[in-house]
Amino acid sequence: MKALAIAAIADVASGRLNGAARELGDQALALGFSVDSRSIEPGHVFVATRGERVDGHDFAASALERGAIAVLSERDIPQVPCIVVDDCVLALGRVAAWYRREVLKATVIGLTGSSGKTTTKDLIAGLLDGEVVAARGSFNTEIGVPLTILEADVETDFLVLEMGMRGLGHIRYLADLADLDIALVLNVGTAHVGMLDSPADVAVAKGEIIEGLRDGAIAALNADDPQVAAMRGRTSAQTVWFGEGPESDVRALDVHLDERGRPAFRLSVREDISDMIQLPMHGEHFVSAALAAATIAHLTGVSVADIAARLEVARVDSRWRMEVQQTSSGVTVVNDAYNANPESMRAALKALRSMAQGARTWAILGEMRELGDLTVAEHDSIGRLAVRLDISRLVCVGPATKVMHLAASNEGSWGEESIWVPSPEAAMELLDAEVQPGDVVLVKASRAIGLERVAMHLLGEQEASA
Repeated sequence: MKALAIAAIADVASGRLNGAARELGDQALALGFSVDSRSIEPGHVFVATRGERVDGHDFAASALERGAIAVLSERDIPQVPCIVVDDCVLALGRVAAWYRREVLKATVIGLTGSSGKTTTKDLIAGLLDGEVVAARGSFNTEIGVPLTILEADVETDFLVLEMGMRGLGHIRYLADLADLDIALVLNVGTAHVGMLDSPADVAVAKGEIIEGLRDGAIAALNADDPQVAAMRGRTSAQTVWFGEGPESDVRALDVHLDERGRPAFRLSVREDISDMIQLPMHGEHFVSAALAAATIAHLTGVSVADIAARLEVARVDSRWRMEVQQTSSGVTVVNDAYNANPESMRAALKALRSMAQGARTWAILGEMRELGDLTVAEHDSIGRLAVRLDISRLVCVGPATKVMHLAASNEGSWGEESIWVPSPEAAMELLDAEVQPGDVVLVKASRAIGLERVAMHLLGEQEASA
């Protein structure tokens, strides 16, 4: 971040300096912002946000001890330099919006979708030329987006922002403060539908990212997703389409999976067609993410040949997203436990099936959360799909997956191939007793379930990249 005087931050944030902050003088400079007192670096402003369980104000003194220059606070804390504001989250957003417009020269790219946001963000960052600042992990909230904006500086060429939502109006708020040059919509699915009144509202919420685009900005949309394609009329900005169909400007041709479940395709950008690209990721759903990233790279001037070469060595830095590793005993572990929704669950099961190559397959599946009224139907559907894909063993973990186990058991004559266990620990015990060398084990659930522990248990201390 470019150094900013804390007095200027107070003005932009519609706040005031308390006595201790005024004593620092007009030239006191902030070098960054943090909402975690444990990650404070010298010169940072500590943002004292309030959570459901923790009040950041309680850690103000600790942040100061670690080197914070001041605290963005909703109250005056005695003997602590404070920038006092009415609402820390909104004040952080005001500072980030001002910083984006008045300081940054970067091309600002924002993306949203029901699934694949973080993977696509990582791919985009790896394809672009120049200095790139991209959201860390899933920094996609009204706190994470401003913090990412404030990590950039005047030398940054591209700023890549991931935008999630908890309800209508949330993405509009994020997009407005980011003032996007390019807005990307990946897909609309059932993820987070429990936060809204209906699946249709998810499409409305995701489409907010393109509604406020200014003149000269570009909307990049997935032509293969009907609900994204229907957003055409929600923006007057130039629209670029990606997908596998002939109507797309950026297309994937001749898509297929190799024996390890890794997708390959030829990239076509307005009749400029690459050689066959072999992605290093596992699962056909990565084709859409690669196309989205390729679209952004193309719009910023990267050649088709360079995009293709970079995709072949691309890395997804965020953890537990179709990570494929092998144990010392020869068991292949597919750790996709960061998150789960019906669309990503289906894609992961299909990838598992393609990776089998005659081996025994295990699907260790936990609850998919935030599905609202669709919870029962979607868990039922996943159980039945596991049977239809001929997954060797289905292990349903936790109370909410009983319906998944029942659906699998009722789908044909499957005997004991499906089993329900109450906890990740019970799944570990089962695997310890029955998994064999050569087996392929998929582990997937919503993040809160903590099912990554099963994958880590299998790998132990003998992790090795596959």
